[in-house]
Amino acid sequence: MSQNFDKTKYTEEELSEFEHIIDEKLVNAKRQLQFYLMQLGDMADNQDAKVKGLDDGNGTAEVERLTGLAARQKKHIQHLENAKIRIQNKVYGICRVTGKLISKQRLRAVPHATLSIEAKQKG
Repeated sequence: MSQNFDKTKYTEEELSEFEHIIDEKLVNAKRQLQFYLMQLGDMADNQDAKVKGLDDGNGTAEVERLTGLAARQKKHIQHLENAKIRIQNKVYGICRVTGKLISKQRLRAVPHATLSIEAKQKG
């Protein structure tokens, strides 16, 4: 499937397809974030129940791991929400370095991408 390189932006129909992909990814990302937050809440409840003074290194490591995963998920959600804003503003899919359209294949795989493969490889 060849892409028209004279094209400067995606059509309404194409933007709608990408928005649908992003919406699905947002639902999954938010569900995953809720899972991490629930796990952290459960661990906090269990920590309160433990005898004070006993240090559980494994528990601390797990809290740190889950906190990191939750932070990463929040960042991912923000990137997806920013992509939706770019769709609304009709600037979605335009590489912020080259100004050219990012390939549909890349956007389907990474719908929040703001760089074309060409720009990403240079950077």
